[in-house]
Amino acid sequence: MNDLLKLISGGENERLEFKESLRLKEEISQAVSAFSNANGGSLLIGVSDDGTIIGVDIGRNTVEELANYIKRNTDPAIFPSVKVLDAEGKKIIMIEVKESTEKPVFFKTHAYKRVGKTNQRVSSSELRKLAKESGGGVYWDERVCEDVGLEDIEKEKVRWFLKEARHKRGFDINENSPVEEALLRLKLLKAGKPTNGAVLLFGKDPQRRFIQSEVKCIRFKGVDVTGEMIDLRTVDGDVFDQLIEAEKFIFNNIALSAWIEEGKIQRQERWEYPPKAIREALANAICHRDYETTSKVQVRIFDDRMEFWNPGRLPEGWTVETLKQVHESIPRNPAIAKQFFWVKYIEKVGLEQIRS
Repeated sequence: MNDLLKLISGGENERLEFKESLRLKEEISQAVSAFSNANGGSLLIGVSDDGTIIGVDIGRNTVEELANYIKRNTDPAIFPSVKVLDAEGKKIIMIEVKESTEKPVFFKTHAYKRVGKTNQRVSSSELRKLAKESGGGVYWDERVCEDVGLEDIEKEKVRWFLKEARHKRGFDINENSPVEEALLRLKLLKAGKPTNGAVLLFGKDPQRRFIQSEVKCIRFKGVDVTGEMIDLRTVDGDVFDQLIEAEKFIFNNIALSAWIEEGKIQRQERWEYPPKAIREALANAICHRDYETTSKVQVRIFDDRMEFWNPGRLPEGWTVETLKQVHESIPRNPAIAKQFFWVKYIEKVGLEQIRS
């Protein structure tokens, strides 16, 4: 009791926050995100900003519901320690939050940081910094893939890539280079072990390690998902094969118009959707998805449109409108993006990644 009163008397600081009521669930969860992205901290619910102990009403499921709300709305899910304490004859709730080993931690669509006694949204550049620090200074696709060795890499696919990269972009690695040397040059090998990106790009069986790395292709009859599925295919293999095979599915399920134009010998043809746009959208969906989720990339074709779905979220502060404007390139998987660039599967990637 004395320790708790002493803690409250010291006031709010970078590791302690007061909340008057359980009704402030959003603000409470923002603080959980902020503490998780910093050095941890505690929240006392039932205490006013000036340190006055107000107390809260505790029902049968109050603690469980609060913990579940935080868990459901944080990503990665946070499981804080929630306790009911007595102070001056009143009940208060203490939420203790540890620093997360996986950052950034989001509450709903935003991540927060602790600045003095306040919780502030994390900017896009800070998000990237947190992500790199959380992964030991590397992105997910740059981390070593556990339980995988060079014997799990498809040699012929590496040679195909080197040949294509030389032809398309003038890449200066000989196609007959040993796999180990090629992966080192591509920055896809660390301490003699392939990275996650190397497995997705050149692995003999990527789904053995990453079952979620597939593309689900569906052709619906009509204009919504309640319509009959006319065609369905799940495409696996490495990410290069996924793009090629998913592209074949698309062209088998969209219309090709043809006509004879006066003065021209050959007939004229036009796909229902521009092939270049299809390739770009599909490559981006595969390249920039969040491979740490269990969801799959999806291609949905309807009578009136085509949709590309990939797991993940937009960078902090971005909206769909941001994508329609001139914006910086923030690849989620820069190692994969770089290799897609070399074989012209995508046309642009962050300049800092190309130069590195």
